[in-house]
Amino acid sequence: MDGWDKPVGAMMSEDNGSTPTSALVNQSCVDRKYYMVLVEAEKTAIGSICFLAGPFTFLENALVLGVIAATANLRRRPSYLFIGSLALADVFASCFFTTSFLDFHLFHRLDGPNAYLFKLGGVTMAFTGSVGSLLLTALDRYLCIHQAASYKVVLTRRRALFALLALWSTTILISFLALMGWRCPTGLCPPCSRLFPYIDHRYLACWASFILVLLSLILSAYALILWRANRHEASMTGLQGAPTRGQARMRLDIRLARTLGLILLIMVGCWLPTLSFMLADVSVQLTHVQQRAFAFCSTMCLVNSAVNPLLYALRCRELRLALMRLLGGLSEGLGCCQRHVGEDTTTTLPLGDSNSCSAHSESEAPRLVSCRPNTVSEMVGKQQLDMTGK
Repeated sequence: MDGWDKPVGAMMSEDNGSTPTSALVNQSCVDRKYYMVLVEAEKTAIGSICFLAGPFTFLENALVLGVIAATANLRRRPSYLFIGSLALADVFASCFFTTSFLDFHLFHRLDGPNAYLFKLGGVTMAFTGSVGSLLLTALDRYLCIHQAASYKVVLTRRRALFALLALWSTTILISFLALMGWRCPTGLCPPCSRLFPYIDHRYLACWASFILVLLSLILSAYALILWRANRHEASMTGLQGAPTRGQARMRLDIRLARTLGLILLIMVGCWLPTLSFMLADVSVQLTHVQQRAFAFCSTMCLVNSAVNPLLYALRCRELRLALMRLLGGLSEGLGCCQRHVGEDTTTTLPLGDSNSCSAHSESEAPRLVSCRPNTVSEMVGKQQLDMTGK
């Protein structure tokens, strides 16, 4: 196995006028053991991450999906449809990534080309759908604060469902292009990737660039939200004067900056190293050390899927309220409490209009003392009324 520690180019240059090296290179092209680079200590560490993060990611995202599906008002609202799409993608990530990664790198399972590409396509579909759902969530929040007056007209439930249909159709198409034919005929020979068997360099570069564009759009949307929040705080301070000591609260733009900084940190920490290795694989010849580093970085994408429900779903006040009601109803059912026999078992919340914009964390929905709005859209609407009556 010493030959695996040398780049292919080095083996080709060492033939010394003989031809056996060329045969060795051709043999390495179809031997996928070249990609199984983890040593025992690394297998233990990365396997522990997968065994812990995989089930945890599945359970918490399945919980979010269950709460949204069981709550009538939530599943009618575009904001929570996008959060549900994010949870569904992360459920797929916990299943596809954990099983395929452990099978290949820890258990050295050698599937046929089609079976391997199907598993890899499932992983690609999960992560692409996750980032795409994050983009839809960011755009929803952007519309909520930048077009608060016409939000209900611009983003209807039908349009939200159409956006989700377009997202998942595009995601499935992109993810299974390798299975449909855009692949390398061998395992390692150029233009094949040195990170994934049978994957063409150009396909890997296109997918990594696509994800980078989506992440850039997400960050741009949140930057515009922060800019609008800063303008709102300035205008409200000018209209109402300086806040008194009793009204002292953390400014909206500061609270948003903290939230967006956390989002930026998680995105950059989880996705940028993985995408950087993918783009580097197109232009340079990666060593085994770099391949092992990529294997570790790729598990950070699974960690990102585990963090998403905590960052986007469970911080929403309405979803937490729905969860508490479901858990309360479940505990009453287990305790044989039959006080509400005959009532509709579908959980509903007194949330007002089904298309109101309130799927935001508490840091994104501050409450002004004068009217205590619960959402960013209510806050902006209050600002517009104050300016009209000025």
